[in-house]
Amino acid sequence: MNKGFRYLLFAGAVALAGCANITTPNGGKKDTVPPRRLSVTPADSLTNTRLKKIELTFDEYITVSDAGKEVQISPLLPIDPTVTGLKKKVTVKIPDTLLEPNTTYRISFGNAIKDLHEGNPYAGYTYTFSTGGWFDSLQLTGNVLNAASGLPDSTGVKVVLYYAADGDSAVVKRKPKYIAQADATGNFTFKGLPKRSFKIFALKDANDNIMFDGEGEMVAFADNNVTPGDTALRGLTLRLFVQPADTSLHAEADTVKKPGLRETSKSQAGFSYSANIDTGRKDKRTYDINNDAQITFNRRPTIVTNKIVLSYDSNGVDVPAIFEVRHADTSNKVFVHTNWKENTVYTLKLAKGFAKDSAGMEPMPAKYIFRTKEDGDYGKITINLPEKYNNGYVLQVFSDNDTLYQKSITTANVMLTRLKPAKYTFRVIEDRNGNGRWDAGNLFLKKQPELVIPYRDPLMLKPGWENVIDFERKPAAPKNTGKR
Repeated sequence: MNKGFRYLLFAGAVALAGCANITTPNGGKKDTVPPRRLSVTPADSLTNTRLKKIELTFDEYITVSDAGKEVQISPLLPIDPTVTGLKKKVTVKIPDTLLEPNTTYRISFGNAIKDLHEGNPYAGYTYTFSTGGWFDSLQLTGNVLNAASGLPDSTGVKVVLYYAADGDSAVVKRKPKYIAQADATGNFTFKGLPKRSFKIFALKDANDNIMFDGEGEMVAFADNNVTPGDTALRGLTLRLFVQPADTSLHAEADTVKKPGLRETSKSQAGFSYSANIDTGRKDKRTYDINNDAQITFNRRPTIVTNKIVLSYDSNGVDVPAIFEVRHADTSNKVFVHTNWKENTVYTLKLAKGFAKDSAGMEPMPAKYIFRTKEDGDYGKITINLPEKYNNGYVLQVFSDNDTLYQKSITTANVMLTRLKPAKYTFRVIEDRNGNGRWDAGNLFLKKQPELVIPYRDPLMLKPGWENVIDFERKPAAPKNTGKR
């Protein structure tokens, strides 16, 4: 091997070793500074002008994103402004023929303008101009509640204004003139309004078209027109509801919805059933003594009641229980009713031939052994109600999302026993039509929903606890300071 060739091999090895140590250069700190606006043409806050185009120039390359959502002009125009970004400039084109005389317009850019590389937004900028000789400066405030709960509703709620001359049906026909977003507590504020009469609505707008489309959306309205600056409007409240065509709002009065336990299924030749009984361990208290045993078939059964047997263990002796089988001929459900004993092992036997379908098919027989709960597994709640609710009001009690209690108030105290450990909430309904339930409003009939007064603090009920709810708290007694 000659000297020159050895030199080339050595040089190649050194080069490869050097390549193995190459690392990515450090790029420095990430850019978090938003773009800076250098100029705007025409100048901001002009009066007596009808603009066609606005140009904003920045100190770096920018991009415009989600302009349809982020950029809003108020009052709204039938055709939205066109917003584009190129290099360091943002251009807004306005259909000036749609501008109204003597009107203040505000264009809010939201987070639409961002720097090109890091996406830092140029946030919070609003461009203002007026087609008249002044700027409108009045405000209108209020809050939005969910009518069914009586609590603030803020998620995706828009409050909208129409000119009073637009009529009551404007909210289903066209976009509004002004929009405000309800905050986390349901409060809203309109700024820069003129001194004129408006119709006001709140919308939970499912498809973001800023109109009420009925199904899947909620609406609220004020009985009368509103005028910004009117001191009588303090405390304006809008109560959202679903139009009554949605029958899910109408729960039957005095019903109790109680979820069953883990169901066990039995089937034979396609005719099957399940029972709301947990037979996993008979030493574990699992069965809710508030419930009937429920057997649900996959098709309508004919029941032979003498082949259903219920018994319980009494000191090692199997004692027949007194029970009743309840079954409607039109139902697939069969109920076994008894006065359950606490903390007791029961056996439910479904003997061969206890049920048949219309073809004479019989399901598999079964035997369920289970233990009932005891009073210590439940809690109690006493609800004290002011006398003013004793006529024309309904008390609702909810366990999580289930209606546990719903009855007209006829007494100052309501006691609920054998309640499962859970979160409980409470409401009082002003039952205007006396049907024992809450009724939604009707936008087209100008009917407001029935008033709901919520008890604002949920109660976490624990086993064995007895809790007292004073629905209307008395004011605290003044402290004795010792001074006269």
